[in-house]
Amino acid sequence: MACCTDRNVMPKTLDGQITMEKTPSYFVTNEAPKRIHSMAKDIKLIVVVRNPVTRAISDYTQTLSKKPEIPTFEVLAFKNRTLGLIDASWSAIRIGIYALHLENWLQYFPLSQILFVSGERLIVDPAGEMAKVQDFLGLKRVVTEKHFYFNKTKGFPCLKKPEDGSAPRCLGKSKGRTHPRIDPDVIHRLRKFYKPFNMMFYQMTGQDFQWEQEEGDK
Repeated sequence: MACCTDRNVMPKTLDGQITMEKTPSYFVTNEAPKRIHSMAKDIKLIVVVRNPVTRAISDYTQTLSKKPEIPTFEVLAFKNRTLGLIDASWSAIRIGIYALHLENWLQYFPLSQILFVSGERLIVDPAGEMAKVQDFLGLKRVVTEKHFYFNKTKGFPCLKKPEDGSAPRCLGKSKGRTHPRIDPDVIHRLRKFYKPFNMMFYQMTGQDFQWEQEEGDK
């Protein structure tokens, strides 16, 4: 966890308000659950997850945009491609092993304090996923279908304010990048690698994210 500085202090939470803070690396940082529990054991946690294969490719695409000289995805994904050994130490792969990360969090927080949001459904049904978030936080459902506009170019929904007619607020340039073409055999091997971890994650959360069905891996 990053500590605050004088130039970056979160505002005080007033009565009737909820303070929210987002850091993607919390879920996969071993020390985070213990530290957060010692600070606020009654906190509510929201985790956005997506198909780990797609997530790994997206992670690589982001890195590639900043470091064009890095090896190909296929090279980085394997310890030994001939034997089909996936390199789970590569962060792009390791982050998607959600069950292992969740085990760490469940040592400190009950499942009832954690909401898992589907990254796929957040794209196709943002209002539906936001309804779950608002219910989880005990808020009135203020954000609804009328607040979203789907941007076909980026492939993501944009947020709009229907009451003032302002232009939709869309994700930045770093989102919605075209993914590089990945060897289908590599994708197949990654699906097989993740499948047991996905099944474990479904069982732990009580939610079937249907990543195997989505990818046609039945």
